[in-house]
Amino acid sequence: MSAIANVIPLERIDRSILLIRGHKVMLSTELANLYHVEPRALIQAIKRNLNRFPDDFMFQLSAEEWENLKSQFVISSWGGVRIPPYAFTEQGVAMLSSVLNSDRSVQVNIEIMRAFVRLRQMLSSNVELARKLETLEKKYDAQFKVVFDAIRQLMSPPAKPKREIGFHVKYDDDKPKAKKR
Repeated sequence: MSAIANVIPLERIDRSILLIRGHKVMLSTELANLYHVEPRALIQAIKRNLNRFPDDFMFQLSAEEWENLKSQFVISSWGGVRIPPYAFTEQGVAMLSSVLNSDRSVQVNIEIMRAFVRLRQMLSSNVELARKLETLEKKYDAQFKVVFDAIRQLMSPPAKPKREIGFHVKYDDDKPKAKKR
């Protein structure tokens, strides 16, 4: 295990990989945090080497995408980055190691590359499992359909229940009573 894995939990890197515009990406704000540099310093280094980052390596989030992410992750509108961050694909993160020359950036990039590989392996094993299940389903008749449906349901991630937030009023016997949920 590398020295950086002792500093940064692998789960943190895994959680930092987002799916935006159909690409698995990491945001510049999170990368700056992992590299222990200011987000503006990271962006300045990238802008000095912009020719190394074509559109399939890096793109800036639109204002709408950024607002959506901020609302999903409850990011404060008062502090932090005021402009939408940049999103880096796996190739863009790899290119960052040539722009940022510290020992930490090299070690962090190695762990990030490993996280992208783990993600690809998980996705391909799920596709392979689905293919095998389909083959078995074709092989056996309808009496096992219920079993196959149950397995397929177990393979899909559970839906998160939506919780009502706020202050609700409950009426009993014509007397309003406040009920906080």
